[in-house]
Order: sequence, then C-alpha cells, then structure tokens
Amino acid sequence: MSEVSTGDLFWWVVLPYIALAVFIVGHIWRWRYDQFGWTSRSTELQERRLLKWGAPLFHYATFAAIGGHIIGILVPVAATEAIGISEEAYHQFASIAGFIAAVLVTAGVIILAGRRLLVPRVRATTDPIDYLALILLLLVILTGIVPTMFSLLSEGYAYRDTVAPWFRSLFVFQPDVHVINQAPLIYQVHAVSAWLIFAVWPFSRLVHAWSIPLFYLWRPFIVYRSRRPLPPAEPGTSGRRWRRIGTPY
Repeated sequence: MSEVSTGDLFWWVVLPYIALAVFIVGHIWRWRYDQFGWTSRSTELQERRLLKWGAPLFHYATFAAIGGHIIGILVPVAATEAIGISEEAYHQFASIAGFIAAVLVTAGVIILAGRRLLVPRVRATTDPIDYLALILLLLVILTGIVPTMFSLLSEGYAYRDTVAPWFRSLFVFQPDVHVINQAPLIYQVHAVSAWLIFAVWPFSRLVHAWSIPLFYLWRPFIVYRSRRPLPPAEPGTSGRRWRRIGTPY
C-alpha cells in the first residue's frame, strides 16, 4: 500500500471535514443573524419566460440526481445484491436514469445561467457568491455527466468500489484515502467540487433549499364557500322602510 502524501490528506480528509463544519456552522450562523436573507431572492418579477422553463428542469432533475447519488454512494454493493439487484442490472439502470437526469439538469442550469448572465435586470440582483456557486455547480454537473455518458457506451468505472467506500468512511471517522486515490481524475474533481459547494452553500441563495414548505402536505384544507349577500336589516319593528328623523327605532 502506497504512502499517503500531504496533498492526499488535504483533499480527501481535511477538505471534506472543513466543508462539513462550514456547512453546519454556516447555516446556524445564517439562521441566527440573517433570517431576512434566508431566501432565494426570487427574480420572477425581472424575468419570467426563461425562469418557468429553467427552474423546473433544474430542480426536478437535481432531485433525481441526488437520489441516484444516495443509492450509489451511501448504499453498499452488498446491500443492493442482497435484495436481488445485481451489479450489472444496477449499472444499466443507473446509467440510463443518470444520463436522463444529467441532460435535464444541464439544460436547466444552462437556461438559468444564461438568464442570470444575459438579462440585465437579473444580473443586477446577483452577488459574487452566487456566481461562485454557479461555477461550482457547472463543474459538478460537467464532471458528473461525462462519466455517465461513457458508462452508456461501455462498462464504465466501478465507482462503488472506490469513491463510495471513501465517502462512507468519512462519516465513521476512518477516512480511506487509498481507495479514492485509485479513482480517475474526473471523479476526484467531481468530489472536490462537491465539497466546495457544501462550503459555499450557507452563504449563497442555495439556503432556500431548506425552506421547502413541507407543512403544506399535512395542513388542513382551506374551504371556500359562496354566500349570497343579504340586504341590511331595516330599522324598527313595524316593517316600515322610512321613519321620521328623531323618532326612535
């Protein structure tokens, strides 16, 4: 087993733990001191036509990609094989589903990035940290879609034997640097850019991801009833519509 260098320790041990610490502490700080800024700062009033196409494509495809990463990285190979899913079947399904999600998320981010860069009114509302988050997102997407495309044409790379064990080892505080060192460069860049996004996340508009109104799923229904307006009650009890001024009701 080769010796681990200082650079390897930084990229595969120090950086992940720093990113996680900044991610957690940064969100706590942002919530305590900047709740009014805890928003996506919607630019729908500045431009709607591109937003209505780019936002659904990006968000729904991102949810699908996150789900695929959870299954592929957090779930060991032995677990999927134990429920009857062979590695070959998993690879075929993950390649097709991952390619579809990658194409959709790429289309969405291109629309949103173009909108933010080319529409002056939207560009004026963009902070430098948002540009940094956008660049990192593009890097993560590009380094993720290229291996997915190659996996459709060949057997692909068995990242579940290298990248996935290293990622899981971080959470048991026994980082396995040697397995991630065996991964191709594009997978390593994909992992590093993902950790950098985690570090930038609390200080950008990405925090709005935690403000999904899930309580809408169990809140009571709002009932609307139509009601015919009634004429106001006439004064007095005699049924007269008019009365003299100064007389009691």
